[in-house]
Amino acid sequence: MATFWFVSAPLFGHLDWGGFLKTALVLQSQGHEVIWVSQSPIQSFVYEKGVKRFEAVEQTGWLWPPPPPPDPSMLPPQEAMFIRYKRALDTWLSEELVREGVAALLELAERIGVPDVMATDPFLTATAIAAEKMRTKLAVCGWPAMKSLEEEDLYAVQRELAEESLQRVERLCAHFDVTGENFSGGPTPSVQSPHLHISYFSRYWFQSTSSFLPQTQFVGGFASKPDTRPPEWMTQLPDGKPLVLITLGSVFIGDPGFFVWAAQAAYRAGAHPIVVVGKRRFESQEKKEFVAALPPRTFLLNWVDFDHLMPRLNAIVHHGGMGTTHAALVHAVPQVIVPHAADQRGQAVRASQAKVGLNLSAMDVQRGQLLPAIKAIISDKSVKETCIKMAEQLKQLGGPPRAAELLVLLAQH
Repeated sequence: MATFWFVSAPLFGHLDWGGFLKTALVLQSQGHEVIWVSQSPIQSFVYEKGVKRFEAVEQTGWLWPPPPPPDPSMLPPQEAMFIRYKRALDTWLSEELVREGVAALLELAERIGVPDVMATDPFLTATAIAAEKMRTKLAVCGWPAMKSLEEEDLYAVQRELAEESLQRVERLCAHFDVTGENFSGGPTPSVQSPHLHISYFSRYWFQSTSSFLPQTQFVGGFASKPDTRPPEWMTQLPDGKPLVLITLGSVFIGDPGFFVWAAQAAYRAGAHPIVVVGKRRFESQEKKEFVAALPPRTFLLNWVDFDHLMPRLNAIVHHGGMGTTHAALVHAVPQVIVPHAADQRGQAVRASQAKVGLNLSAMDVQRGQLLPAIKAIISDKSVKETCIKMAEQLKQLGGPPRAAELLVLLAQH
């Protein structure tokens, strides 16, 4: 039996990627030694999900929360874009935090031994360096390996930051005396295993992209059957009325206007809204105003179990986070996606291309397009039929059990 480390940033959204945590549980059920490695804020949640061993480290190298951005309305568009990209770079490539993260992982290896495979969250620079330093194999779970962009394919602001990101990676590799074998080449370095990248989607999902490297394996996924009773609040869901879930995941929750607009649009479309605001904390007066702005009888929750709720849904309105998008796909739920940042724009575009959802911009929302979008998505039978076909395609690829099989093969060779 092999030993696997699953290393993630201490954020709930970084435990999923479509099947990251579920893959760890499959390996554990097969008798392998599975150790989840991250910072302590997610420890209890990982244990609740069934992982038997968690090793807390002081740092994983991920900067969160990032410093608050300046008001973009006070800046020229080019400068505002530069700051947005710079903040993203600092989140995953802060030299000080990455050095601390690598040191923490190396200290853990000295204490408990080196794993056969280190399976990583796609955006943890520290694991890429630590794995090479340990001389252990790295597997990236949740993101395909793709050919590097050429410099002419970059926006001007990306070219401006490319040299900075390359210099940061080079300094980090020099500091730990490694060559950088777990980074991509080209002008924009990213974490890239030469051995294995697992995507919990399908090649068809990325139909507009043809630049995948051979270490990419598409394993799809499937809906899990709940092993607990439905929560009490679900017994109050109305029969005979479409249900629409509205969520911004666990990170992009500071947008109360979005929740209100989407809930009102769902209500006016004849649906019953379920609003999930994550761990957002409202001041007393703020919460009163927020609740008053929602349609009557809206379900307002901090968290929902997708496996319980998704089979009941007629649509979901969300931000395009990878885990949320994947859950909707495997449960065959039509989607309206309003991307807020990062890879969410790609998910929104791909949902539209695959005809399983609609892609709206923030400007579309402000112009009142949520109402016709929700009306269309819950009434068009062809969208639901396409969602069912997509769910079946993903299921046929094997999901987390197939991902576990690939990781075992990597450990054996």
